[in-house]
Amino acid sequence: MRALEVQALTGPEGVVVVDRPEPVDDGTGVVVDVVVAGVSFPDLLQSKGMYQYRPDPPFVPGIELAGIVRSAPAGSGFVAGDRVCAWTRAALAEVSICKPSEVFHLPEELTWEEGASLVLNYQTAVFCMGHRGGLEAGESVLILGAAGGVGTSGIQVAKGFGASKVIGLVSTPAKGEVARSAGADEVVVISDAWKDEVLALTAGRGVDLVYDPVGGDRFLDGLRSLARFGRLVVVGFAAGTIPEVKVNRLLLRNISVVGAAWGEAVADDPTLPGRIHEQMLPLIRSGAIKPPVGHVLSLEEGRQAYQLLEDRLAVGKVVLRVRSDA
Repeated sequence: MRALEVQALTGPEGVVVVDRPEPVDDGTGVVVDVVVAGVSFPDLLQSKGMYQYRPDPPFVPGIELAGIVRSAPAGSGFVAGDRVCAWTRAALAEVSICKPSEVFHLPEELTWEEGASLVLNYQTAVFCMGHRGGLEAGESVLILGAAGGVGTSGIQVAKGFGASKVIGLVSTPAKGEVARSAGADEVVVISDAWKDEVLALTAGRGVDLVYDPVGGDRFLDGLRSLARFGRLVVVGFAAGTIPEVKVNRLLLRNISVVGAAWGEAVADDPTLPGRIHEQMLPLIRSGAIKPPVGHVLSLEEGRQAYQLLEDRLAVGKVVLRVRSDA
């Protein structure tokens, strides 16, 4: 089978397309013929040996896919021919074997490309905002890094949960259009005064929740953008640096910093993704969740996909078409 392979922990230049034997099913997994696979920021980190899961090269990367079930164990809820999406390991290949708990029926409202963009980002958004951030209908939300796959999913989930106003923070006006198309009510372009713009858009009050997958120097102004009793949800550190906070800032204005790690929660409770998927289905059917796909490349263009993430040029989700006949 064709597959991407990380042959050296050197980032995009270490990623190549190779022929490998298909993985061997022991009878307990769901065997999926992959149609489209996603490329995400954790994949880029893993190609540099900077992710929590650090396999030694050479290895097949990838954690998201959409495809067709080839076979599945009895009682798994899946049969041959089912359209599915999944989060797993070694997804960037023509065939992947997934645990049944990692696989979800792909709603007919979504394309293959959208299915490969669904699981990681949207599960994260629902978990971080709903389960950890306690977002309620009528509250306002600021999304940092609002034009990427994590940001656009955050916008849509916030709107689907009934947020009264969703503000997207982006680095360029062009990325602002991506955030608007995902559903952001307002867009703020990064400047020395972006925090003041956010406050102005909320009549000086601030937002109830900040969704922060970026970290770095945006974290502190994210805190300053919070309303009294607001929450900043720490999702990740795409900026590359982990910020620090003086906790008196939290005390003086009754605000909170909330850690939200979907993967850690799933490791403790493997049933969590299934429950979150059920939460998402009404939002998918209503059109509130519709993953913006920014870049569709072939499997042979895998290195270019990684480079888009490395150069921070990705808008929406980056996906690779593995099969052209589906």
